[in-house]
Amino acid sequence: MARSLKPIPKNAAEISQEQVIPYLKDQGKPVSNTVFSKNRGKDISFKGDTVKDVSIGLEDLDYAVLYYFESVIKPSVIQNGQQITVPVIYGSPERWKSVQADGFYRDANGKGLAPLIMFKRENVEKNRTLGNKLDGNRAHLYQVIGTKYNIRNAYDRFSVINNRIPSEQYYMSAVPDYVTLTYSCVVFTDYVEQNNKLVEAIEFASDSYWGDPNRWKFKARIDSFTTTTLLEQGEDRAARSTFNLVLNGYIIPDTVNKDLAVARSKFYTTSQVVFNLEVIDGAGTTTNIDEMKFANKPAAKNATGATSFIGGGINVTNVTSTGASNADLEYINTNITKIAGSVTVPNIATFTSASILQPPAGSSLPATTVSNFVFYINGQYVPSSAVSLLESGGNVVTTFNTSSIGYSLNLTDEVVAIGKFT
Repeated sequence: MARSLKPIPKNAAEISQEQVIPYLKDQGKPVSNTVFSKNRGKDISFKGDTVKDVSIGLEDLDYAVLYYFESVIKPSVIQNGQQITVPVIYGSPERWKSVQADGFYRDANGKGLAPLIMFKRENVEKNRTLGNKLDGNRAHLYQVIGTKYNIRNAYDRFSVINNRIPSEQYYMSAVPDYVTLTYSCVVFTDYVEQNNKLVEAIEFASDSYWGDPNRWKFKARIDSFTTTTLLEQGEDRAARSTFNLVLNGYIIPDTVNKDLAVARSKFYTTSQVVFNLEVIDGAGTTTNIDEMKFANKPAAKNATGATSFIGGGINVTNVTSTGASNADLEYINTNITKIAGSVTVPNIATFTSASILQPPAGSSLPATTVSNFVFYINGQYVPSSAVSLLESGGNVVTTFNTSSIGYSLNLTDEVVAIGKFT
């Protein structure tokens, strides 16, 4: 029984494309080929996965500045013989307006708060000297991170005996946008001596990487300090220093368009491609394969690379026999890989300039059927029971049972078949 799927709402590109009536309908780019199209057959589930998608926002950059003030610089002053920790707060619009109007920050009772450090993000500027995307809606550069272990490599004795090459798991993330942020910072103290101590500590931390070492760290720079002492009759006394903090950061947004821009955020490498060795039973005929000799058994990770071909549970690179004709051996060892030249929606893939290889004349080997082929759609295995083959006009036409595989083909799908082609 086919699954009932929820309808997918149309995106902006599809809605706008419906309003366009082309003069020549056979020209133009179809909606299915836009950058917003996504092949769900290439998606890998994140269910139960502890590794989440990477995202770095402006709030993370603000937190890096706050963390460094509080946990690394640890500003403090000596007042009345006691060491007092200087609080650090972010200058929200209300707080910053109060500072601009009165010269220092006051609490709810109108009392000036000192000592105090307040900072506020002024602007964000894109840094194009470190890189630039060709198209913001289609990422061309990725960062790939590998994991040491994944569930596909669970230990068992069968894998050890057959020298199974482990499958490696990788996560992909788009290269971030590099930005330069400017923060306005104000230091309030009661005395100039206290203000000097705080300025010295902050200046010493300039030109270093600010942030939480367990999260993100960014290069910070402070060029100058402006010190002002407020001594007005009938007003509170305060020493104030202002400076600009320049932070070199980067942003990977947690938005829908970023997810659409990245082709795949998680994938696995191939561990093995297994082909069963084809033999016939010993029925007493002269063409039977009475003896199989296996030679050149390679160890894992040898010159064959990440793919090994095995038959009968043993790695095989060369097969010889006695009692079988050369034509039969040539047919048995034929496995040719072909990529479909065209895909017809919803379920047909055509392998152009190809034909199906049959056993040699007079052979007792069975005729070639669809079970002699292995099929992949976008790298995903498709059982041969869900495929039918037909030779037509010098091509091999394959029809997929969409009810069995659970989805339909798209024009951009890559269909691969490995088997007995000529």
